[in-house]
Amino acid sequence: MIEESFEAKGKRLRLIAGLREKGISDENVLDAMNRVPRHLFMDAAFLNHAYQDKAFPIAAGQTISQPYTVAVQTSLLKAGKRDKVLEVGTGSGYQAAVLMEMGVKVYTIERQKELFHRAQTLLNSIGYHAHFFYGDGYVGKPQYGPYDGIIITAATAFVPQTLLEQLKPGGRLVAPIGDTNSQTMTLFVRKGESEFEKTTYGSFIFVPMLPGTANGNSK
Repeated sequence: MIEESFEAKGKRLRLIAGLREKGISDENVLDAMNRVPRHLFMDAAFLNHAYQDKAFPIAAGQTISQPYTVAVQTSLLKAGKRDKVLEVGTGSGYQAAVLMEMGVKVYTIERQKELFHRAQTLLNSIGYHAHFFYGDGYVGKPQYGPYDGIIITAATAFVPQTLLEQLKPGGRLVAPIGDTNSQTMTLFVRKGESEFEKTTYGSFIFVPMLPGTANGNSK
């Protein structure tokens, strides 16, 4: 891993304290986020802002999510060591790094070629080794499933049935569902072969997920 300054570590501690104040209580998630150097996932122009609880632009018209949003999604996944998680939308790679700090086995898909190459190069260079795929996140990666968890990191109007079917029994899928202006954080838990329990957790704003080719809506 890359050596960090005391300043970066101190800013990250303050960020984590702020997330606790906002209601994040999963210590495994907070500990993982405290170990991931978020500033490395951002362009140099934003180094001074890396540990503010805000989203910021990255390449290809995308953003690195607000830390609070990452904490909420990761907490809802309830992923543990050696769990298999499929991430739809690698983006900067920050969310994948947080999951890997928790001991999760990450399979991540990205449709933007520039982001795919940048995230893969960065994560590998700082010691995070996920399974990277360039392609359509709506289809998922059934050949590597079933998964303990699936996380969608871009706004989607629906969750394709093809993704829900890649969950293990008891598996959890977390996605921001809605239009381009606002989405509702939604959790699906697989209860049976074709039974999914759905719960919502408030409004968020994500960049849109690129159109996919999969058919079928969420239940």
